[in-house]
Formats: sequence, structure tokens, C-alpha cells
Amino acid sequence: MDGHDSEDTKQSTADMTAFVQNLLQQMQSRFQTMSDSIITKIDDMGGRINELEQSINDLRAEMGVEGTPPPASKSGDEPKTPAS
Repeated sequence: MDGHDSEDTKQSTADMTAFVQNLLQQMQSRFQTMSDSIITKIDDMGGRINELEQSINDLRAEMGVEGTPPPASKSGDEPKTPAS
């Protein structure tokens, strides 16, 4: 019976390995789908931001404020507060 138990253990190990590999493949597929979706949404948002910036610049031009430079879009810029 020792040989029979050994075969059952090998089969059980093979089944578990196949199950884990399948689970990992499913997780990878879902992760890739979510990643692609997020990237698409970020790209769409970037396009909308560009359209919004263009609309703001068009409105400023219509109002005659064209001479003022657009605000800097650097992340390091902080609003200036008056000195006390």
C-alpha cells in the first residue's frame, strides 16, 4: 500500500500545481485587463484636460486677457502668499 499512497501524493501534488498555475494565469489576465482599462482612462483624462486648457485659453483670448502668460503647470510651483 505504500506505493499506492505515493502515487496518490504525486497526483495530489500535480493537481495542486495545475490549480495554482491556472489561478495565477487568471489573476495575471485580470490584472492586465484592469491595467489596460486604467491606462485608457488616464489617456482619456489627459485628452479632456488638454481640451479644457484650450477652452480656457480661448475664453481668455475672447476676454482680452491674452497678454497674460498661462499659469505654470509644474508640480513644484506653489501658490505665493503675501508676506506678513
